[in-house]
Amino acid sequence: MKYFIFTKKIWDLKNKNINKFRSLIRHKINISEIKRAKPKRLFFLHWSKIIDKKIYLNYECIQFHCSNLPKFRGGSPVQNQILHGKNKTKLSAFRVNKGLDSGDICLSKDLSLKGNANDIYKRIENIALREIKSSLLRPKLRYRKQVGKSSVYKRRTHKLSKISHSIKDTKKFYDYIRMLDADNYPKSFLELKNFKIEFFNAINKKNYIYGNFKIKKK
Repeated sequence: MKYFIFTKKIWDLKNKNINKFRSLIRHKINISEIKRAKPKRLFFLHWSKIIDKKIYLNYECIQFHCSNLPKFRGGSPVQNQILHGKNKTKLSAFRVNKGLDSGDICLSKDLSLKGNANDIYKRIENIALREIKSSLLRPKLRYRKQVGKSSVYKRRTHKLSKISHSIKDTKKFYDYIRMLDADNYPKSFLELKNFKIEFFNAINKKNYIYGNFKIKKK
């Protein structure tokens, strides 16, 4: 079966060299290439851009979203769930339509939210690639409607990476650091009068947190 996997980034370096996927992964959409290849399915992983109507109406487009849909639709689902105290969730695969993460679901797998954001994104990527290979290339997939009350969250901005002075326990402080600790992500930070302090590589103990920090002069 011909297919492409569209992703903004490969998080687990070992996946760059998997023969099964190496020639199938794309970091941008080329409509001319899609038309020439005539793929049966298009998969979208770690993908936040709008998928053109001409694509999802003419090809079977499946997108992965790291929440138990219809809960936590929209942007920054990992961060928004951690802020709500979630330790585990689902990786959902759904058929793309005109709505926001609202398409029929063909796959739902358990997903741990432990570790930092980089760890979680690697975990998401490895589950998705495994399922593409093992179950999502069947000639015909079964879809089900999303059921339950939906919730929608906006994508977090850089300003929201500032750690609130209202945080009162080390667990929440640690969660705030780890949920933003990924490559090319705006790290969590505190501001003093003349300095900005960024935090990463945090480890949580019962009464304290240790890790790395970077101090920048404003």
